[in-house]
Amino acid sequence: MSEAKRTGQAGDSPAWQVTAELLARYDRPGPRYTSYPTAVEFHTGVDAATYERTLARADEAGDEPLSMYVHLPFCDERCWFCGCNVIISPDKQRALPYLDLLRAETELLAARLPRRRHLAQLHLGGGTPTYFAPDRLVAWLRDLFQAFQPLPGAELAVEVDPRVTSEEHLSALASVGFNRVSLGVQDFSPEVQCAIHRIQTVEQTAHLVEHARGLGFSGINIDLIYGLPHQTPETFARTVDTVAEIGADRSAVYSFAHVPWMHAHMKRLPADALPTRDTKFALFAAARERFLAAGYSPIGMDHFARPDDELAVARRDGRLMRNFQGYSVVPVEDVVGLGISAIGDIAGAYVQNFKKLSRYREAVGERRLPVERGIVLSDDDRLRRAVIRELMCNFSVDIEALERAFGIRFADTFATELGLLAEHQREGMVEVTPGRIRATALGELFVRNLAMCFDRYLREKDGGAKPVFSRTV
Repeated sequence: MSEAKRTGQAGDSPAWQVTAELLARYDRPGPRYTSYPTAVEFHTGVDAATYERTLARADEAGDEPLSMYVHLPFCDERCWFCGCNVIISPDKQRALPYLDLLRAETELLAARLPRRRHLAQLHLGGGTPTYFAPDRLVAWLRDLFQAFQPLPGAELAVEVDPRVTSEEHLSALASVGFNRVSLGVQDFSPEVQCAIHRIQTVEQTAHLVEHARGLGFSGINIDLIYGLPHQTPETFARTVDTVAEIGADRSAVYSFAHVPWMHAHMKRLPADALPTRDTKFALFAAARERFLAAGYSPIGMDHFARPDDELAVARRDGRLMRNFQGYSVVPVEDVVGLGISAIGDIAGAYVQNFKKLSRYREAVGERRLPVERGIVLSDDDRLRRAVIRELMCNFSVDIEALERAFGIRFADTFATELGLLAEHQREGMVEVTPGRIRATALGELFVRNLAMCFDRYLREKDGGAKPVFSRTV
């Protein structure tokens, strides 16, 4: 019996049905579908002039609220597993001019969206947003909120590193309306933490969760990663149990994307200690088992939430959404991005800022929108995005609703894709009827593979090209 099968859940659990042979066939490079088309399709033909036109179209929507993502890229030191766009600088003073650059970009954006100045959602990502001192961070946020005002009850979220985040940070953020917090943990095992260069105690994390709860933060999330060096199903299960004991409302359990050809620092990881494919699946199976045993509900492909959490409620109601902030219940289509490498999704286009701080600084200093690349979505892109989004969020596609919304006949438009799905149907991954596509319990574990059937760009790629995606297992 394979290791993955031994580690699966008892009874008729979908994890118990997974064999080593099935894993071998389904383990392939594939997108996580944070967006469709994926960032791999972005190109430099989308520039500042394109963004100008896009923002003009977006402003025609009047006072429709926005979602906003702000990238704060600085960290004191590098974690060796990290795939984010970060700037390592122990000298905090050197980073302060970045906040002024954000202020300048905010002015550029506000001038082009005179009628759309309200936020339904704001997410501060990194890097480490709490790298900045509380007073500096809040002073910048007050300036941001002068230009873009949060609506009453808006979701204001921040990613934090418990090693560098103080009570004062959370209190300061709460004072300007922040109500969601996501804590990076990855794994509580000392051996794993040493291997990934991120030493973090349970006590640090639990204390910060307790303080956030006292300040009124809800939807408190803890991020975990499986597939890291030295992880075993037994040790990772203990980490999950600890997360539940700490009292997190949610947890994201991400698959580690080991892509040293893209991030050279990942070469520092002990490659011989990375889990095998079967062990990696067993890690997720163990996490899933422990979260379900603790009363959490599965959300999308890799999240878990307590049954009364708004994500779990939205999942049961079939209205879960997903954007560059992750899984969401906020029904806002347009997302604007601020800061280096930030991605916006607005008025039918994705736009991404310059990744290099020098180029971003130059553009903003010249009063230009700092756009490096992007893509304008075609009608076909929008249709496929809708299908993929429904699969990734709700594991189900209402065919008749899509036909009404897009004026198509699904069976004709997606004849090739339905043929690809038929192969997965024979594996017991998906059920297809004239009115609906629905992933089975087994198929939910491999929903990325199901979504890939509808990815025209991926299908047209040269199979011998250099890999750009992490593997699906």
